[in-house]
Amino acid sequence: MSNLLYLIALILVIFWAIGFFAYSAGGIIHILLVIAIVSILFRVIRGR
Repeated sequence: MSNLLYLIALILVIFWAIGFFAYSAGGIIHILLVIAIVSILFRVIRGR
């Protein structure tokens, strides 16, 4: 499951970067970034 969280976080960061540089889509891009960071931090805190 931790690999799945890491994969989801990575995908969200990539989508955020694409959205940030391609066009301005409002707050949804930043929400995706926050979700990705929280997922990565959750994985780090669990120690895996």
